[in-house]
Amino acid sequence: MYDYMIVGAGFAGSVLAERLAKYGKKILIVDQRNHIAGNAFDYYNEDGLLVHKYGPHIFHTNSREVFDYLGNFTEWRPYEHRVLASVDGQLLPIPINLTTINQMYGLSLNADEVEKYLQSKAVAVVPVRTSEDVVISRVGKELYEKFFKGYTKKQWDLDPSELDASVTARVPIRTNKDDRYFTDTYQAMPLHGYTKMFEKMLAHPNISVMLNTDYKTVKDFIPYDRMIYTGPVDSFFDYCYGRLPYRSLDFKFETRDTGQYQAAGTVNYPNEHAYTRCTEFKHLTGQQHHKTSLVYEYPQAEGDPYYPIPTSTNGALYRQYQQLADAEPGTFFTGRLATYKYYNMDQVVAQSLALFKKIQRLDAEMEKTDRSELHAV
Repeated sequence: MYDYMIVGAGFAGSVLAERLAKYGKKILIVDQRNHIAGNAFDYYNEDGLLVHKYGPHIFHTNSREVFDYLGNFTEWRPYEHRVLASVDGQLLPIPINLTTINQMYGLSLNADEVEKYLQSKAVAVVPVRTSEDVVISRVGKELYEKFFKGYTKKQWDLDPSELDASVTARVPIRTNKDDRYFTDTYQAMPLHGYTKMFEKMLAHPNISVMLNTDYKTVKDFIPYDRMIYTGPVDSFFDYCYGRLPYRSLDFKFETRDTGQYQAAGTVNYPNEHAYTRCTEFKHLTGQQHHKTSLVYEYPQAEGDPYYPIPTSTNGALYRQYQQLADAEPGTFFTGRLATYKYYNMDQVVAQSLALFKKIQRLDAEMEKTDRSELHAV
């Protein structure tokens, strides 16, 4: 008898498994893939290079609680990610900053001057509703078309004017020379990789893991009390309202016989090639090796679900499933796929830690109620 069947061995499921196991619960994790760690899974390829199977995963957070929690299972390697964009034959820092503008146009503006420059290019948009609105209201049409429009079209197969403002609102515009992609307080990579971190997280004797298994084939034969579900919410309800659409990615890996291939961890290609970006893993991992490994990302409609597509129609469809999920007895829905929302890794961890605390409160209330009823008898 398990206290919890947890569907999915990624961040959402594994954090809850570890917390609940330490809380004294018996846990069974079921995952249809042949490995733990979800999309963060990394491994050593045939050349001995550490690569991320599902594209680059760079950890960053402003939450001390999340950073310290994961630090129980890994040592950290400090790493600040930097990205360049291939535009008009130049490699320019992205997010757009002071250096980007000066290098692109051959200027020598200071921070105040570049702020005024961008304001002069901005186009007033009221109200700001779409991804296109967000960008042109901040930097104008030319920079929007050079850095954002093509990349967004490839990534989503939709014009930015069709996408919710949240898509491009996540990318800042800077007037200083800060060329870090993220500015979070804590920026680091698991020293020995994500998979090793997950192995330690799931090493508790109260946790059992079943891989290569669709939970639907075993849930009626394995006794458990509650379920935590981190898979696609539409799949849980057998697509009764139709499928929630996602964008997927096809990853093309290359190993090159050179110590370093590109100047930054990731190079974006907004206006050329079918792929959106190329990442060189050794920047991320810090591995010393005479060869280097790259991954090119080709967005596509079919494949593993990575990115919920943020449109009003899809949001309305998800809310129908959300109502079913809220009414599902004995089941908690958490994580990207179960809530049809894009989260960074640290946000998923924070969500799982919060759900664990909620479960503790529910258990305490239930125990208090049982004691009261027993006392009444």
